[in-house]
This record gives sequence, structure tokens and C-alpha cells, in this order.
Amino acid sequence: MVFSQSLSNLATAMDIRFDGRTALVTGSGRGIGRALAEKLSQLGAKVLAVSRSEKNLESLKIKYPEIITIQVDLTNWEETVSKLKEQAGTVDLLVNNAAASNSELIGNIEEDSIDTMFGVNYKACVNLIQLVSGGMKSRRFGSIVNVSSVSGISALDGHCIYGSTKSAVDMLTKIACKEFGKYNIRVNSINPTVVWTDMGQAFWSDEEKHKEMVAKIPMGRFVKIEEVVDPILFLLSSHAAMISGVQLPVDGGFTAT
Repeated sequence: MVFSQSLSNLATAMDIRFDGRTALVTGSGRGIGRALAEKLSQLGAKVLAVSRSEKNLESLKIKYPEIITIQVDLTNWEETVSKLKEQAGTVDLLVNNAAASNSELIGNIEEDSIDTMFGVNYKACVNLIQLVSGGMKSRRFGSIVNVSSVSGISALDGHCIYGSTKSAVDMLTKIACKEFGKYNIRVNSINPTVVWTDMGQAFWSDEEKHKEMVAKIPMGRFVKIEEVVDPILFLLSSHAAMISGVQLPVDGGFTAT
């Protein structure tokens, strides 16, 4: 209840609405992507929710039957194009949220880890941006948010590949901002520290790692899902009409230290 109220209060206070807009959110099966897809629907957007998990999409559809769910493996370039090309030209708002992560120290990195993480975290972003940008250009309107990470800014042990993918995403954001600005398309990155999602808990539940990471965050805690969703909504909205090409840390001061 507190979560939904906080998002409702933000939208009400800032008069954020997305009526008449179509939003595509990847990784909508759970965590940040699911919360964002739900909120965008509540705020009037036609939502295309993309996930690899059919089960998660089914539960989302039961709760929000108006949301259009699309099951696809984003690492498969051709499958993604095939399943999304019909709807892609109508997309006004894109959030590249889907991500893959694991922890491997240099010396123990497996080739599959490189392929999987770059496939989901970077290649899929390029593919989705290319799919939706044609329609955005023709309408001379669009807002894209790439969900990156502080690990793309600051070096973290065990995050060589994951951090590299997020650095690549941030550069993609900057170049897309530069190329698309003349079409009134904005592109931004949001860079959270550890968010207490299933993926975050998988690595940071270890008590020693948890304490060590929290000690580096001036505000002394990890990020809640709604604390990422709120700034994404802002960046997508007209309130951020002249904000493009930024990396926005949502990290309690982690990158400031």
C-alpha cells in the first residue's frame, strides 16, 4: 500500500499523465519493470510489457488485462524483431529495463557470461531502440530510458562483465541522444545502486557483502523499487522535456564518495 501510494502521490503532485502514449517496457515480468508497467498503465499509457517469462506475464495480465504482454527472448535478435515489429512503430516511450547479471572475478569469467550479459544488457537495447526510433522520428516525439547501473560508473569486484555492459549502455545513451535530438527524441540513463529486487538479493544477501556495500552508501541502505520507478516516470514525462543524454545515479550518494 505504501508503495502504490507513494507513486500515486508523485504522479498527482507533478500532474504526470501518459494518456494517448504507447509505452514499451522490457523485463516487465517482475521487479522494476513490472512495477513500471503497472504504473504507466495506471497513468493512462497503452503498455506493451515484454518478458522472457510467460508465467510472469500471465500474472501481470490477470491483474492488468488492458496491458499487452509479449513473451520474447531478447537475446534473439530476429525473434525480437519478428514479435515486436508490428507494434514498434507506435511506441512513444521505451524503457530498456531487462537485465542479466552474475558475479565472476577476472580469471573465472566464462564465455557464456559475456555472451548472455552483453546479449540482454546491451545488444537488446540497440535492437529495441532501432525498432522504435523510426516511428518516433516520423512523429518527432519520443522518450527512451535505459536502465543502467552505478557499476557502469564505479568499479565493483566481480562486476567486470556486468559493469562493462552498463558502461556500454551509457555510451549508447549519449550517442542516441546526439543522433536523435533533432527529432525531439530524448534518451537518458538511470543508474541505480543495488535495488532490492530478486536479482539484487541473489548477490547481495550474503551478510558480509551486504554490510560492505551498504557502508559505501552515505544514506546507509539499498534502493527500493519505487525509488527507481519514480525518476523513470519523471524522465519519460514532459517535466523532463529538456533533459537528454544524462546518467542519473539513484544511489544514496554512492558515486559521490
